[in-house]
Amino acid sequence: MYPTPGQQIELAKAFGCARVVFNDGLRVRQEAREQGLPYVSDGELSQQVITQAKKTEARAWLGEVSAVVLQQALADLNTAYRNFFASISGKRKGRKVAPPRFRSRKDNRQAIRFTANARYKILDNRRLRLPKIGDVEVRWSRPLPSEPSSVTIIRDAAGRYFASFVVTTTADEPLPETDSEVGIDLGLTHFAVLSDGTKVAAPKFLRRAARKLKRLQQDLFRKQKGSANRKKAVVKVARAHARVADTRRDWQHKLSTTITRENQAVYVEDLCVVGLGRTRLAKSVHDAGWASFIAMLEYKAARYGRTFARVDRFFPSTRMCSDCGRINNKMALNVRSWDCPCGSHHDRDVNAAINVRAAGQADLNARGAHVRLTSVPAARRETGTHPDATRHTRSVEGISAL
Repeated sequence: MYPTPGQQIELAKAFGCARVVFNDGLRVRQEAREQGLPYVSDGELSQQVITQAKKTEARAWLGEVSAVVLQQALADLNTAYRNFFASISGKRKGRKVAPPRFRSRKDNRQAIRFTANARYKILDNRRLRLPKIGDVEVRWSRPLPSEPSSVTIIRDAAGRYFASFVVTTTADEPLPETDSEVGIDLGLTHFAVLSDGTKVAAPKFLRRAARKLKRLQQDLFRKQKGSANRKKAVVKVARAHARVADTRRDWQHKLSTTITRENQAVYVEDLCVVGLGRTRLAKSVHDAGWASFIAMLEYKAARYGRTFARVDRFFPSTRMCSDCGRINNKMALNVRSWDCPCGSHHDRDVNAAINVRAAGQADLNARGAHVRLTSVPAARRETGTHPDATRHTRSVEGISAL
């Protein structure tokens, strides 16, 4: 989205009002809990922090923005509480969810949401009409498949504005079946090594942008705190980081799509990325973005009728001989190839990828698993990307970043 300066001011008001309502609602519930009072219901909370607050002098300016924005801010608070309660009670699986926290105007991401009740409209000239904001110019990444039920307006740390629509889509058609199955061994020297011997070079987007980021951060450090020049320097640093993240995401989408299209089944090792992020290799691990790449493979496989499976992280894929099955002693990271007593010579990463594929196939056969075509939501932060963000080419070493 490309709002005018006046529209940016109105959007800033909407962001601020939504943030204040969210914080007021959180404060009311926290005070009720401290005083031993019953949990404040959703309807009572809306009446207190929106309807009654607008009649006071301290919160009269809440009437300057759409009421739907304020209601949706409370809806986000209620969702956060439900997730927290479900997490501590055990109904929600996965990692524990923390209780809601207060929002800050200094948060990198600001967002508001309009539902159909707000009567926003997509005009014939492709602009987006938002209540009490105006007709905003939009560059569309794709046509909408159906009438949207809501739109979320997002402002990121780099000062960019995005519109994210919720739409109803039809089930994707499965890709034509193929006999190829692949195991993937993820690493740092090579981002991914496939069981067919293909090696994908690690792009290292953050490392390559380190010199520019260092210069921009040095410029930021020299600016006086609170000055206008410092605010400009902050935006420059955020834009540089956003470019790195966007380029990495674009490259991972292309690679994951290629792997999904060419293989009927994809098997990967279930890595503990959180644990690896606490080691001395943390910067390289986060730069690689393994977790997001695996998530892309998983949802694309479900979307297009492919099989996807994770292999237990404790499976000795590196030390096991893919020919005889012998498990050898642990090897240092600098050992890139090794010989098995059975006479086989192995490339460390290719051997691991072959073992991952074999383990994934054995696990699926043991459980009698099959692919079920289900509706799969779009990946988080999946957006259209610039066609020149990266050039996806295949070389002898594999798939390079540039």
